[in-house]
Amino acid sequence: MMVEEEAKNPIQVAEKLFQVIETLADNGPMGIMDLSNSLGFHKSTTHRLVASLQFMGYIRQEEESLKYMLSFKFLEIGSKILDQTNMASLIHPSLRKLSEQTGETVHLVRREGTEAVYIDKVESKVGSIRMVSRVGSRVPLYCSGVGKALLAELDDEEVRAIWDASEIKRLTAYTITSFEVLKERVEEVRKNGYAIDNEENEEGVRCIAVCLKDYHKEPVYALSISAPVSRMSDERIRELREAVLEFKEETAKTLGLTRT
Repeated sequence: MMVEEEAKNPIQVAEKLFQVIETLADNGPMGIMDLSNSLGFHKSTTHRLVASLQFMGYIRQEEESLKYMLSFKFLEIGSKILDQTNMASLIHPSLRKLSEQTGETVHLVRREGTEAVYIDKVESKVGSIRMVSRVGSRVPLYCSGVGKALLAELDDEEVRAIWDASEIKRLTAYTITSFEVLKERVEEVRKNGYAIDNEENEEGVRCIAVCLKDYHKEPVYALSISAPVSRMSDERIRELREAVLEFKEETAKTLGLTRT
């Protein structure tokens, strides 16, 4: 009866195959009985599913324990996906949508050592003031919203090491030039979930930023919404924080970092 039902409903079979894959991914090597009990499948059903995946090269059996585990074929597939996809192209449509919704300039950066590099930018269509930032330009981590968002994901020793390796310059009257002050700001970011740039990198410009983790859950990228101080009041910051936090959550889902 089970074989007939599976033959009539290939979608159900596919669902069960992926349940086997996800269970092995979560638990590591498992025997047929443990796998059957975990999935709630009959032993014969589990054996058929495992045999199919093993035949296709997605599962292999350990020689000594005879337990089943996922093969390196998944790494090959994952590597190909990463080769074909980069963060900028993946979320550019979302950046454009965010800029349209907020009416402000949106940036995407990638951390490189003590700096952040702009890898994408969607310019605001509101007003005639344009940001001096451009794709390919760099900004220090210690005096930018995106930088503080990235630093907040690191431990205190790493933050100190980045500070010591940075050439501290006063770019504006508001630039942070004290490590103690930076530590306080980083703690605020950890508490609030987002960072603020109060004209620290560019005179007359404020921004709100959040860190975006990569496929390996590493704090590599950051997003910011920037605007002239005339449009970026504290009240406006409070309005935009929901937008950036939601963007961060949706990006994590897109990359498969959280379960939907």
